[in-house]
Amino acid sequence: MSTDDPLTLADLRPIVDAGWLRRSLDRVVVADVRWYLDGRSGREAYLAGHIPGAIWVDVDTVLSAPADPRAGRHPLPDPADFARSLGGLGIPDTVTVVAYDDSGGAYAARLVWLLRRLGRPAALLDGGLAAWQGDLDTGQVTLPPVRRASVEWPADRLRTADDVERAVADGTAVVLDARAPERYSGDSVLPTDVRSGHIPGAKNAPWPANLTPDGTFATPDRLRERYGTLGIDPGAEVIVYCGSGVTACHDLLALELAGIDNTALYPGSWSAWSADPARSIAVGPLPAGAM
Repeated sequence: MSTDDPLTLADLRPIVDAGWLRRSLDRVVVADVRWYLDGRSGREAYLAGHIPGAIWVDVDTVLSAPADPRAGRHPLPDPADFARSLGGLGIPDTVTVVAYDDSGGAYAARLVWLLRRLGRPAALLDGGLAAWQGDLDTGQVTLPPVRRASVEWPADRLRTADDVERAVADGTAVVLDARAPERYSGDSVLPTDVRSGHIPGAKNAPWPANLTPDGTFATPDRLRERYGTLGIDPGAEVIVYCGSGVTACHDLLALELAGIDNTALYPGSWSAWSADPARSIAVGPLPAGAM
């Protein structure tokens, strides 16, 4: 991996294609961020076959702090722990990271969004592992550990439950729920959720709708159209949540791709909101025509 002439965040769109990655393999770290809601092992999938040179990044231990009822299933990691974990994986501060999974980018988006919000160059591989269409390596890739600086999470990119509640009440921001419609409506319940439904006033923006039928991201124009139907224009403030603050990052990257950058994550998301009996909930689908 070459560290000469490193890319900067300004050089890099949030999504890159496989052709770009092939041309850039010697100047990036490739991160496999496979994770499965059904309990399958992302690490075992990685070991069985991954993009050559890719390291594996664990959603649960690297991209999250331990679960907590007040903070949700995937709280943001402590900044010092995050820096230590990435350094232990061999990811220097200045080197570009390209992340992928095999789930449409749903989980790799978390790593990309976190790094970009810290001002570090990172991008999601459009189409994920399937887009690589080349030989895969097996086994573990280990890079020499490095020291990374600890950087605080930017407060302007994060919102608390109280912030979300005020934004809905005051109409100062559009709140998006990135979960599937059946989870937003409350018809489908995860065993880990205390209650089902959604945050009152939130609009449903399921993350898979950012993708085309072939699993790649829609064009910026199409994404602007999509979010425009939800009342979002380039100057709007947008707060996004999901089940635990992971797949919401997919919507956040899509919004950035669409040129909508006044955005923030509610990290606790539904897992924290629903566990707090003081928080109101709503049930039922988004009104027809509001998708």
